[in-house]
Amino acid sequence: MRQIIILSIISLYSCNNMNLTPPIAKKVEKKLEIHGDIRIDNYYWLNQRENPEVISYLAEENKYKESKLKSTKKLQNNLFKEMKSRIKEDDNSVPYFLNDYWYITKYEKNKEYPIYTRKYMNLEAEEEILIDVNKLAKNYDYYQVSGISISPDNKKMAFGVDTLSRRIYTIKVKDLTTGKMFPDKIDGVNSSTTWASDSQTMFYTGKDIQTLRSDKIFRHSLGESQDDDILVYEEKDETFSTFVYPSKSREYIMIGSSSTMATEYRFLSSKTPLEPFKIIQKRERGLEYSPSHVGDMFYISTNIDESTNFKLVKTPISSTEKSNWKDVIPHREDILLEDTDFFNDFMVIGERSNGLLKIRIKSWDGKEDYYLDLNSQYDFDNETYSASIGYNPNFQTNTLRYSFTSLTTPYSVIDYNLITKSDELKKQQEVLGGSFNSENYTSERVFAAAHDGVQIPISIVKHIDTELKPDTPLLQYGYGSYGYTRDPSFSSIRLSLLDRGFVFAIAHVRGGEYLGRPWYENGRMLSKKNTFKDFISSSKFLIEKGYTSSEHLYAEGGSAGGLLMGAIMNMAPDLYNGVIAAVPFVDVITTMLDDTIPLTSGEWDEWGNPNDKEYYEYIKSYSPYDNLFETEYPNTLVTTGLHDSQVQYWEPAKWVAKLRQYHKGDNLILLHTNMDTGHSGSSGRFEALKEVAMEYAFLFMLEGITK
Repeated sequence: MRQIIILSIISLYSCNNMNLTPPIAKKVEKKLEIHGDIRIDNYYWLNQRENPEVISYLAEENKYKESKLKSTKKLQNNLFKEMKSRIKEDDNSVPYFLNDYWYITKYEKNKEYPIYTRKYMNLEAEEEILIDVNKLAKNYDYYQVSGISISPDNKKMAFGVDTLSRRIYTIKVKDLTTGKMFPDKIDGVNSSTTWASDSQTMFYTGKDIQTLRSDKIFRHSLGESQDDDILVYEEKDETFSTFVYPSKSREYIMIGSSSTMATEYRFLSSKTPLEPFKIIQKRERGLEYSPSHVGDMFYISTNIDESTNFKLVKTPISSTEKSNWKDVIPHREDILLEDTDFFNDFMVIGERSNGLLKIRIKSWDGKEDYYLDLNSQYDFDNETYSASIGYNPNFQTNTLRYSFTSLTTPYSVIDYNLITKSDELKKQQEVLGGSFNSENYTSERVFAAAHDGVQIPISIVKHIDTELKPDTPLLQYGYGSYGYTRDPSFSSIRLSLLDRGFVFAIAHVRGGEYLGRPWYENGRMLSKKNTFKDFISSSKFLIEKGYTSSEHLYAEGGSAGGLLMGAIMNMAPDLYNGVIAAVPFVDVITTMLDDTIPLTSGEWDEWGNPNDKEYYEYIKSYSPYDNLFETEYPNTLVTTGLHDSQVQYWEPAKWVAKLRQYHKGDNLILLHTNMDTGHSGSSGRFEALKEVAMEYAFLFMLEGITK
């Protein structure tokens, strides 16, 4: 009823009844002053989530977007059906074995949500349904189950539920012997739970309700009230977040605290959950480390001793301070230590060299030390693949599970026998419909010269029948923040793009770790503009080499990648015909100055703290919202979710409102707000495809593609 009332409010904006003109948000002057500098934000008022005027404005933007995309409605519907038809609806995950049970996630036809199951000892045993999310989600617009954790005695299951898409969970506990729920309910927390050995004691992470920072670790006794839970650790440094998890051995409960530039860990025997936690190594600015328990040692990935690309060390559990750390795998200037896993007889190391992922096998006795020959075994004839260590919960095994994919090869799960050196393909993603053939697509990796001469890798995929010429449409994707790397991977959804003549390119810009940790360091803080310049240089390269032209070049990025989109639109507005900015982080200064907003304080080491004048001026020089000017901007589709906890909805809403103020010309500026979801979009398995279909239809409309 409330929504009906809100949507019936008389519009305060210039959108007429036919929705042919864009909404114009009212201006309410807001002076923002710091360091003697005054910024005027006329759309600051849009941050009032409960204000009916705000809801009305967002609704008007949605109506306008619908009117401009009306001609694509049939195409959107066809795209949705097309993309859905390639996905196997009745599907199962590859089973994994843990503590006497095989665990399997199932999907059934015409159902949006997973069904979590298990089988005792062997895969032929009777199936036990742990939780059917479809039944729980029945009466909700959004429903997310996360953090499923089985107690050591296999009789209880804890899990987190989010019904708002704010990543604020309620932890519930199910009795797996009776099928009934325990009365325990833990509200306003992270989803994950860590059990102690007694199967009665649980540890979980509490959140600051306003900032959503994970700041406290609590101990809970099954059957007790949340009010009686014991605070075992509080992270008082607002630039750090904390978390709790079990060691792979399940012998220890681990508490981690992390910021962009430092980490700190504590541990406790799972057999003595009432005892205090012991610290491994006190935090030091610039010191990052991550421990794994093996026998009487901690094996630690760390950047100590200026190990920029990280190295592996070990230390006795009885003497964990850094003075006792001994090298196992020394630091290498040209190889990034990405991941490690440990087994009874072997350690497995994930490495990245020249952007390419490798899996290294090393026996404890020193007799074996080699790399999996991925290219040879799986016919990789180019450099657009990705391989990573999978989920391996058992220490007492000689089977390594890893995953493999490329821009042209569906996602595969492989079990590798560390003794016999033989492998078994457990599952490869099925692409239904009968028309997919990997040989119909081709990929390559090329390098573009950046403004400072640095070579930027670009991964490219297209249909073999697509000719590279100035009128070929090309979608270029980028992210470039937090050290996150978007590796080349297969997408059955993307086939709808490629089969209609689009080329897809990933620009591996600085700010990620594609070329190692220095690649990240050169794209953050006072070097952040390298990210934007790299993307633009990649675009110009693709044009110069005849892949496309500005009239047919499109850019896409989300979240921090949305910041990238906003920056390139200001720096090179005439270089792109269209831009898709998903949940974009575009009002950098205002957000980074407001530590009441979720995630702000923890990100000062990524962007800089604008309370410092040097960082303020630098951020202001690129912040998309603060650098709009009168020009013809590209056709732009902006998406957001009203309940987004990562990038608040008002950032893209304000940005679009201000874009309308400065935009000159006839290009479209569209805002789509999902009124029911947050940062990750719809919770259903297929519902999220509707937004992808809308984005693709937007691109196709600009290219004159109608079916």
